[in-house]
Formats: sequence, structure tokens, C-alpha cells
Amino acid sequence: MHFDLDSLEVLEAIVDAGTFAGAARRLHRTQSAISYAVAKLEEGLGVEVFDRSGHRATLTAAGSVILDEGRALLHRARRLETLASELKGGWEARLEVIIDGILPIEPILGVLQQFAAETIPTRVQVKMEFLGGVQFRFDTDDADIMVVKDYEPAPNLRATALGPVEVVLLCSAEHPLAHVDPSEPIDRPGLQEYVELTIQDSSPSARHDDVRMFGGPRVFYLSDFHAKKAALIAGLGFGWMPLDLVRRELEQGLLVEIPYLEDSRYEFIPAAVHRSDRPLGRAGKRFLRSLQDVVG
Repeated sequence: MHFDLDSLEVLEAIVDAGTFAGAARRLHRTQSAISYAVAKLEEGLGVEVFDRSGHRATLTAAGSVILDEGRALLHRARRLETLASELKGGWEARLEVIIDGILPIEPILGVLQQFAAETIPTRVQVKMEFLGGVQFRFDTDDADIMVVKDYEPAPNLRATALGPVEVVLLCSAEHPLAHVDPSEPIDRPGLQEYVELTIQDSSPSARHDDVRMFGGPRVFYLSDFHAKKAALIAGLGFGWMPLDLVRRELEQGLLVEIPYLEDSRYEFIPAAVHRSDRPLGRAGKRFLRSLQDVVG
């Protein structure tokens, strides 16, 4: 690099103060030190930053461009200094959170909005996975938190229970299952006669199926719950959906709850899981507290 941030700071001070002498007073340096810094900048960049032919040195066209770019660099450098100071206060540099796609996303977005509003210095990464893919991504990325429906416990994993999530068995209003008499609910063999819609496990092995699948011969796997909802509305088949994601479609009559002999609804308790052998920093702890506040 043929220049340093100090030279750019001197350049900014000269322009803001109006003179070399003013910059010297502002930076508490001698005027000769200011002149030396400018000369060093011009030599390093190979261009004249100031036109000295007049009574007062003025920026050249090249100097104006360098000043604009220099201000941007100085802003980033000052932000970096502030960030480093904040990180020393216990904020993590990065917080990676893996979210199970069956969970309501609005509360999590609300927590992220809080982070943004408070200008928390930690860089937060949120990734969405499904079934076994949640814990696979948590392990592979060495992520900090997973918010998950089910997971395989381990001695170093600590879970915080969150509020219940309700799931409902649905089909399109035009699907034959929409006409099942509630007084004579359909059983599992009856459901197995129709196409079942489910979510593909997002782990590379894709060995984890939803334990609530019905085991029929015709199963269509979708990439996520939004695709599954679209397939349900289109009448492609039937399947389980988180109630929060289909509440409006149920109210509008686009989707219909299927009268199922073993119960057409169930609840599960999701958990926010982190590692006990790698304590969370301030951002991770704040994320968990905020998540509990909105869904706990």
C-alpha cells in the first residue's frame, strides 16, 4: 500500500479546516508535519493532491476524488475501531443461528429487528433447514444456536423450551378428502389412498422422514413449507402444516382441515439449543432472551 490512513486523515483535516495551519491546530501537530504527510500521500499515489500555484493550496481534480474515497475509508476505519471496542465488551464477532423451517418465522424476524434497531455489532447469520438438516447444519457450520422441532440430545447441548407450535392436517377445498364426514373421520388406511405431501430432509443423507408421515405408496416431497402450501391449495395432495402458516387460507376456505380418526391436530414444543462447552456471548444470550420473550 502506497499511503496510510494518517495521510488521509491529514487531507480531510486540511479541507475541513481550510488551510494547512488550521489542520495543524486541529490535529495538534506542527505545520511542517502536515506538509510532510501531504507530500508523502502525493508521492505514494503518484498524483498531485493540491494545486499550490495560487495564494492558497486548493484540491486538484484528482485530489477531490482521493478525498471522497479517503473519507469513505476513514469512516470504515473509525467504525472498525468502534466495533473492536464493542467486541471487547463481550459481543461476538459472529452469531450463526439455524432455524427449523416448520417454526413461525415472524418472532425470529422480530428479534432480528431489535438487533438492527440497537446497532448490535455482532454479525448475525440465519439459515433455514428442515428435519435432520437442522442439526446437520448446526454441527457442520459449528453454529451457535439452533431453533428446532426435534434434535438428537448430547451431553454438551443445552435446550431452552419455547412456546408450543400447533400443526394441522389439511387439503384443498376441492380435494376429495375435503368432503369426509366429520361424524365418520377417516383412518390411516383411508388416507394412504391419496397423495401425501411432505418436506424433504435438507441434510445430504436425507435419511430423516417426518415421524407423522402416513406411509402410503404415493408421497411428493417439497423443498419447504411455502411450496407445500402452494401444492396443497392446488389440490395436489394432503399433508400437515403449521397452523400459523395456513391460518388465513383456512379462514378463507381455500384449505380444509381433514377429519382424521387419530386427531387432525397436534402440538410440539420447539427448543433453542446451544453448546454448554462454548458459552454464548452477549448477542447469543440476548437472542435467546428476546426469543423467549416473544414465543416463550
